[in-house]
Amino acid sequence: MEPHAQHDLIAVVEGIRTLAIDIGGRHLKASVIDEAGRMLTARERVDTPVGRPPGDIVETLVRLVASLGTFDRVAVGFPGVVRSGRVLTAPNLGHAAWKGFDLAGALAAAYVKPVRVANDADVQGLAVIRGQGVEMVITLGTGFGTGLYQDGRMAPHLELAHHRFRKGETYDEQLGNAARKHVGARKWNKRVRKAIRNLRALTTFDHLYIGGGNARLLDFELDPDVSVVSNDAGMKGGVALWRA
Repeated sequence: MEPHAQHDLIAVVEGIRTLAIDIGGRHLKASVIDEAGRMLTARERVDTPVGRPPGDIVETLVRLVASLGTFDRVAVGFPGVVRSGRVLTAPNLGHAAWKGFDLAGALAAAYVKPVRVANDADVQGLAVIRGQGVEMVITLGTGFGTGLYQDGRMAPHLELAHHRFRKGETYDEQLGNAARKHVGARKWNKRVRKAIRNLRALTTFDHLYIGGGNARLLDFELDPDVSVVSNDAGMKGGVALWRA
């Protein structure tokens, strides 16, 4: 490739603007980011209309980004299992119509832009992993999310959140925001420590990253191979989703 042509190609790639959307059980968030993951616009946020059908959330997302200007493509983190842009599970959104819903197709039609959708914890992890060895992400928010990676490659999503954790309940039931409010900070932190031990035994991770809105509430000392990451990673991972 001629030097000037290579320079032009780099300029085009660097100029790509990605609309990053994070669909959570409490909030819908969106921002336009550049190829380096820097936010080019303020982060817009509204409450998630939990219990409403998928079409209502799509309409809310269209209104949410109306003030963000132009973008070239869309990356979405979704709180459930997603395959080829289609939702398989949405445990924290409270409506049966999510099962089988083509979220990528609906947003592509609404925005007239290409769309990629993946589990929200998986997307967050793409923004923070180092690409070395076995890395894992957990998110502490409305529910409990996980992502697993090998040498920078995202593994198929495993819904570990819905596996048994303790006392006959799942990780999601024991570590979600409702459980935290019910049992209090001390017991909830004790449960998180046990979950980390379980996941270490399960995956033998080289590094574990903890994100989500409730990560800031951890009150115990973390091991050197465990670190807390910014909740903004949920959107910044949108660029990495397009590279994956």
